[in-house]
Amino acid sequence: MFFEITTGWWLVLIGGAVALDWGIGDPEKIPHPVVWIGKLVGSLTKAFNRGTPRARKGKGLLMWLLVVAITIAVTAGVQWLAIQLHPAAFLLVTLWFLGTALAEKSLRQAVTGVAKALSEDDLASARLQVGWLCGRDTTALSAHEVVRAAVETTAENTVDGVLAPLFYMAVGLVTAHWLPWLNPLTLAMTYKAVNTMDSMVGYTQAPYHDFGCLPARLDDVLNWPIARIGSRMMLIGGALLGFDAKNGARIYNRDRHNHKSPNAGHPESAAAGLLHIQIGGTNVYFGETVVKPTIGDADQPLSAWHIQACVSVMLAAEIAQTLFMAVAAGIALGLS
Repeated sequence: MFFEITTGWWLVLIGGAVALDWGIGDPEKIPHPVVWIGKLVGSLTKAFNRGTPRARKGKGLLMWLLVVAITIAVTAGVQWLAIQLHPAAFLLVTLWFLGTALAEKSLRQAVTGVAKALSEDDLASARLQVGWLCGRDTTALSAHEVVRAAVETTAENTVDGVLAPLFYMAVGLVTAHWLPWLNPLTLAMTYKAVNTMDSMVGYTQAPYHDFGCLPARLDDVLNWPIARIGSRMMLIGGALLGFDAKNGARIYNRDRHNHKSPNAGHPESAAAGLLHIQIGGTNVYFGETVVKPTIGDADQPLSAWHIQACVSVMLAAEIAQTLFMAVAAGIALGLS
């Protein structure tokens, strides 16, 4: 079955993974594959991140190749072992691993905690919680800046944590026809490995400036298509929820390049336009002030409500993309 699983079965598993993530998310007591990947990245970083700037860049690429190769080998190996036990074991293992590649519930819970703290006027707790979600210094943020950080994180991670894994699952539906081991699960876990490396070492500040340079750029490459597709899914999802999709499209077209990242400005501008808010601007990372342009118009003052609204857009975008994948796959199956 490992080499014969049909597109229909994969769609069932992907849909089940979305529901599984919505329902139970990432229980702390159950081992999580991304945690294992993170430990691998941490170990290799400790071993490799030394030497001259040129050597660090080369070792950063070596780490990237090793992590990707190990992720693919382990994921395919786990699937192969599961099918040796029983087809049901393969389905259950694959369903669970697909679910762990998605982060809708964990992100929703995290940013909702920030919104709850703000609504209770507990700014210290809100700062602490949003600091767990982003790389900037949050110790002196105002309530306005905490909301901005939470909305930016939610918008960016709507792509990184939710829509991108779904996108690579869809790509896996295609590649599995020629290379069965390069299936939706393998590609989703590979994407998570690449994104984890970027989140851990993809900084312009020391000690990661050289070592994390190539892992960060390669993450940008993988996120390039889905940042653009996913932002449009956010606009569709926002429209279905009754947000201002016309303004969302206007701000997206105007401000999507107002970010140092080639991808992050896309979902952030879509969210800002839908919600009629302004985000972006100057932040402090590891003691270094980074000046960035703003995104969106300050039509409304930022409040905790905007965090919850951005979470709603995330969920609607995930539903829209899942349905689009199912319809596209159905048409492809019909034509074949």
